[in-house]
Amino acid sequence: MSILKVWEESPDLFKSKSLSQILNFIGEGKLRDNNETSIEFRELLNIIPSNLIREFINDCLTDKFENNGFALQDIINQIGKRLGFIVENGLYHGKANFIGYDGIWTSKDNYSYVIEVKTTDAYRINLDVISEYRYKLIESKKLSQERSSLLIIVGRQDTGDLEAQIRGSKHAWDIRLLSSDSLIKLLSLKESLNDLTTTQQINELLKPNEYTRIDKLIDLIFLTSQDLQLSNNDKDNSFEEEVDFIVKEVTKKEEKSSFNDQCILKIQKHLNKNLIKNTRTAFADKYNEIGIINIISKKYDIFNGYWFAFYPHQIDFLKNYKSAYIGFGCGSEELIFLIPYPMIETLLQYFNTTKKENRMYWHIKILNVNNSYYFYQPLNKKNNKYEIKEYKL
Repeated sequence: MSILKVWEESPDLFKSKSLSQILNFIGEGKLRDNNETSIEFRELLNIIPSNLIREFINDCLTDKFENNGFALQDIINQIGKRLGFIVENGLYHGKANFIGYDGIWTSKDNYSYVIEVKTTDAYRINLDVISEYRYKLIESKKLSQERSSLLIIVGRQDTGDLEAQIRGSKHAWDIRLLSSDSLIKLLSLKESLNDLTTTQQINELLKPNEYTRIDKLIDLIFLTSQDLQLSNNDKDNSFEEEVDFIVKEVTKKEEKSSFNDQCILKIQKHLNKNLIKNTRTAFADKYNEIGIINIISKKYDIFNGYWFAFYPHQIDFLKNYKSAYIGFGCGSEELIFLIPYPMIETLLQYFNTTKKENRMYWHIKILNVNNSYYFYQPLNKKNNKYEIKEYKL
């Protein structure tokens, strides 16, 4: 049985197995360039949740198993994919007539990072050698000198010696250094954000920039803070704009996505697809064919229904996919509506909106009327209810 089938049928089994044990299940159990083990391991990395990626990194750094450095290389490249880069995996072993980089990450603005992965900085790195990788890629026209740099990712956070080595070298302006711990924190931040545009700006920190003037850093902190505040507070602030009668009680903040994971698991099962988290609400399959925005709401007894905020940046995400859906989690994972985005798009004109200085969003309300469910369309004068029972999972 393939490791992918094991994951599909028994994901809990992975909680009790170390990475070295898991690799022993795959092919010959040893990572080699383009062998069955490496191909299947990379396929597994494409579909597992990020918390397991974090555990795999810890295994690579604490368990001195054979090929732990190769495994770490694949895991780091997987994080690059999840951060939104187009990733080209490098070789495990250097070969004649091949450039020995560990990976190449290219951003949406066509800036490329040549990746070098190290489990530790206990040994001095020959910076001339890894810089030569980049120069050879530039000579072969694969990279641009102006729009590329080196990024060294080290397994452990104590990188003081390597930092000093880089600062004192002629390559200081072309190289940046990052610990794997900080990289996984960056991924966790991305998955907690709402708008992918914010993530793209965060990724700018990986470029070799001189920060005498720190305006960009301040702007980034401001934008990230704004993004993290988006979500459910908006709905509470605009409650009276949406409801047709005066609300006399003070509404509480909606809880965070306490059942978001359960909703996604149910949607995955329905679609028979593994979904990878992109942001707080955005998910996609490994082939980037299916995109899902999953949003949740508690029940509002005052109108016997559920209330969701839907943003333009979520539309931008969905438009990248051949099949796009919005999942509406209503109260719990027991009541989910999975609706094709093209259908929602035709209805947006009938929903109320809120427009603020820095954002706008649609109010989407689902009503329960005699155990039938409807979108409430206050701006549709002919029919203010659109039945959605056929989309219930």
